[in-house]
Amino acid sequence: MLNASFEPLHIVTWQRAIQLLFQGKVEVIEESEKEVHTVKLTIRVPAVLRLLEYVPLARKKHIVRFSRANIFLRDNHKCQYCGRQFSKNHLTLDHVIPIVQSGRKSWENIVTACKPCNQRKGGRTPAQAGMHLVRKPLQPLWLPTASLQMGVTRTPERWKIYLKLQHRGAGTTLDPNEDTS
Repeated sequence: MLNASFEPLHIVTWQRAIQLLFQGKVEVIEESEKEVHTVKLTIRVPAVLRLLEYVPLARKKHIVRFSRANIFLRDNHKCQYCGRQFSKNHLTLDHVIPIVQSGRKSWENIVTACKPCNQRKGGRTPAQAGMHLVRKPLQPLWLPTASLQMGVTRTPERWKIYLKLQHRGAGTTLDPNEDTS
């Protein structure tokens, strides 16, 4: 669900989406292919809703919570050493500069790594291990909280333009041809 200003607010169930629609509180921006049937009515399930009245937000904008899931999202579930994409079960977090070498727990020092690359790198810097980063780690500008609240592991294609999944300085977005279902 989007605010009246098209800012992402949160994820609602399809039942709540239809309830809000019939209450006249939202408009449907995108529909899914799924349909709900009643005795007299067939309705396509809304995929993206927008509130008709603006709801002021009391949270800080542009601050992304530092978490394992958000790092995986920032790195698009790709190992930042070999560049291959993995499921979250096959990924780990790696300190670019290890803690034993004064590395910190920060957006700029932690990357997604597959288990073999992380083991190969060990407690060394990428240079010491003869490895290179695919991309320099930075704090993201996007706010992926909506995609995480309900445990969604892959962002649905219809949501991407509303979530602004872009990385600061990288000039890239998630692949628009990527299947997110």
